[in-house]
Amino acid sequence: MGEMRKITVQVPEKLLEVAQDFTGEGVTATVTEGLKRLASIRAQQELRKLRGKVKFSLTVDEMRYDRE
Repeated sequence: MGEMRKITVQVPEKLLEVAQDFTGEGVTATVTEGLKRLASIRAQQELRKLRGKVKFSLTVDEMRYDRE
């Protein structure tokens, strides 16, 4: 995962409880999961900007053949 950084944050207690209930993990793992999801959302937004701008040289049938 790379270099780690220790931080101190203040978060609403109820929000943290809800998030931990969802992940089933401790504070560190829950916060890490939240940060990963934010990074994923950002990547999806960047990919959406490319929609309709990328040309594929393969046909659908060629891509299906490549899967087999």
